[in-house]
Amino acid sequence: MNWLKAFLFSSVGRKYLMGATGLFLCFFLVVHLVGNLLLYVGKETYNEYAHKLHSNPEFLVLAEVLLYTAFAVHIAYGVCLQFQNRAARQERYAFQQSKRSDRVLSQAVPTPDKTMFLTGLIILFFLSWHLSDFKFEIGWREALENVDPFSKARIIVSNVTRGLIYFVGSVVLGVHVSHGLQSSFQSLGLNHPKYTPTIRRLSLIFGVVVALGFGSFPVMAWIGSWGRL
Repeated sequence: MNWLKAFLFSSVGRKYLMGATGLFLCFFLVVHLVGNLLLYVGKETYNEYAHKLHSNPEFLVLAEVLLYTAFAVHIAYGVCLQFQNRAARQERYAFQQSKRSDRVLSQAVPTPDKTMFLTGLIILFFLSWHLSDFKFEIGWREALENVDPFSKARIIVSNVTRGLIYFVGSVVLGVHVSHGLQSSFQSLGLNHPKYTPTIRRLSLIFGVVVALGFGSFPVMAWIGSWGRL
C-alpha cells in the first residue's frame, strides 16, 4: 500500500485525482440538470422522475457516497494545491507580461482560471445551503409538509432570499466549470495541441449552459411560469 500512499500524496497523484473528480462532478451536473429540466415538462413528469429516483434507496445511498467522496477529495486537494501555489510564489508581480511585447496583462483581472479557489469556496457554501433546503429541509418542515417534489422545488426557489442564493450560486458554478472542465482534461494528460482549443470552447459552452440552466429555475419561479405547467 506504500505505492498508493506515495501516489496519493505526490504532485502527479494530486493532479490526477483533481482531474478525475472534476470530470465526475461535471458528469453529475449534467445528470442533475437534465433531471431538473423536467420541471419545465410538467408536474406529473417531474414527480414521476423524483419518485423513481428515490424508489431505490440502496442505489441512492451508493450514489450519494460516491458524490460526497468526490466532493471531499476535490475540495481537499484543491485547498492543498492552493497553499502549494502560494508557497511556490516567493515574489508576487502586479503585472504579467503577455506574448506580445506591446501589451501587459494585469493579474488583477478576474478570469476563471485565477478565481478557481474563490469560486470553489462560494460553491461549497451554495452546496451546503442546497442540502440544507432540499435534503434536510431545515426551516422548511411546516411549509413542505405533505407536498409533492414539484411543489417542494417551487416553494423553495420562489423564496426571494433562496432564489437569489441559487441564482448567484448557479452563475458562480458556471464560471467555475467553464475553466474546471478543460483543466480536468489537462490534469489527466488528455490535452493535445490539436484538440485543446476545441476542449476550451466546449468547456466555456458547458459553463454557460450550467449557469443558464440552473439559474433559470428561480427566475422562472419568480415570474410564475411554474404555476402554469
